[in-house]
Amino acid sequence: MSAQLLLVDDEPGLREAVKDYLQESGFVVQVASNAREGWDLMQHNTPDLVISDIMMPQVDGYQFLKQLRDDPRFQSLPVVFLTAKGMTSDRIQGYQAGVDAYLPKPFDPDELVAIVENLLARRTAKASVALEAGETPDIAELASQIAQIKALLTQRNAISQSPAPFKIDLTPREQSVLNLVAEGLMNKEIARRLETSVRNVEKYVSRLFSKTGTNSRTELVRFALEHGLAH
Repeated sequence: MSAQLLLVDDEPGLREAVKDYLQESGFVVQVASNAREGWDLMQHNTPDLVISDIMMPQVDGYQFLKQLRDDPRFQSLPVVFLTAKGMTSDRIQGYQAGVDAYLPKPFDPDELVAIVENLLARRTAKASVALEAGETPDIAELASQIAQIKALLTQRNAISQSPAPFKIDLTPREQSVLNLVAEGLMNKEIARRLETSVRNVEKYVSRLFSKTGTNSRTELVRFALEHGLAH
């Protein structure tokens, strides 16, 4: 599955050119014309990496980066700054704010692709920590979504529920899996709790995605909380 990138830049020409080049390089790219739009997009679909301009109206790149780093869902998300500001002091400010890479304009698009691939590879390599703990690689890939789910759970009282529970036909086992996903448990933990295989849990989670029209664990939990489906 191709990595998903979010590109935030207020220059339409550059934004489209970079998007096209990244897509030709095999990435799935969402674009936003400003930081607020980018933030809104991230609430529905968390990218694997963010590429952001610094000089933008209203909310600049540094403020956007701080917003990301202050949110537990996005603390470890790789971020690349694209900017016309190339002074050493500006680069230092970017690194101190938590940016992973800094590419001054004008830049070679091949260098941007190399930086993106390197950061994504480094993120994948961190899965070795999970392997040492006896987890499987697919479990490690869920770490970001688990963090998002736990952040959702801390805000569950603020998530408005529908007036009446949403009517959806779930089997008892699907309901059990949904409840445990909503607790922020990984597939391996759910399998252990229900005394079944990880593969079976994956099948139940896929069915839940299909029945609720969601595409990720985070979306599933938000849907369940909003509609009173999780107990």
